[in-house]
Amino acid sequence: MKPLSLFFILFLSLGATLSFAQKGKLSGKAKLKAQLESHRWTSPLPEEKAKALPKNVRHATFKSPSMKIEVGYYVVLPYGYHAPENKNKKYPVVYHLHGGRPGAESKSVSLAGFVLKAMRTGKIQPTLYVFPNGGPMSWYNFPQAENGLGEDVFVKELIPHVDATYRTFGTRSKRGIEGFSQGGRGTTRIMFKHPELFGSTAPGGSGYEPEEKIRDNEGAESGAIKFVSGYDAWSLAKAYSKRKNVPPLKPMLWVGAKGFNYDYNLKYMIYLDQLGISYEKLIVPDAPHSAKIIYEKKGLELMQFHDRNFGP
Repeated sequence: MKPLSLFFILFLSLGATLSFAQKGKLSGKAKLKAQLESHRWTSPLPEEKAKALPKNVRHATFKSPSMKIEVGYYVVLPYGYHAPENKNKKYPVVYHLHGGRPGAESKSVSLAGFVLKAMRTGKIQPTLYVFPNGGPMSWYNFPQAENGLGEDVFVKELIPHVDATYRTFGTRSKRGIEGFSQGGRGTTRIMFKHPELFGSTAPGGSGYEPEEKIRDNEGAESGAIKFVSGYDAWSLAKAYSKRKNVPPLKPMLWVGAKGFNYDYNLKYMIYLDQLGISYEKLIVPDAPHSAKIIYEKKGLELMQFHDRNFGP
């Protein structure tokens, strides 16, 4: 077991693990402690709910080379993936990063139904969709917690695992990333840090206000949560805009017009304009802060955005 940081040891001195019901009554370090202790790198749906998933949606795991534990994810396989005539066929892949903290691969897998319908009706080409686990801090590297490098596990371990396990193209031009809320924050940071990995990018409903707070407070999101300075969506976009010969990104930013962070998404779009970073936008009228409702109303446009970027 890796040594725990001083403040995490202080968390442990608080006593037994707190339930999330208890956590809601707490704040600061105790709340963070409960969050970190509740996380599991393998978090499938309960058996009864899993039975309701389409047969093309499968839960799988791989052993993390860095953590030496199993990491879970859901994968949506296109119709005909296992057909003999398709045994040499390769597919593009989209990674959907869930919202909320801590991470769980089951959080957004209900969106798989929209994806399968779009493929079944020929609205998008056959494509793998992967729903990963974001780690205890959901898509951030948070080394203060044991096994807390959520971004690294996704970028350095899960993506290579998927390319080695499934018949993906394994190329930037056929790889996409999207996410909503906390997953939109992760998508934004990761796409600007690793533009060489993704040919199609779409952060949705992103929490750009807390990202701004991190930028303006030397990495601190709150008194208990602190990241490395510059590890935020605003700073990384600016750094990307100054890089030479960088792979081009033209993300689609998607948000519900009735979402609580709608105004901050508009503010971030203005910021991208100022940096000279091109983007598309998908604003969904009457939609609250809900990936599922946005998918119900305009999800096909989002999926077809990736489809166009992948090409034939």
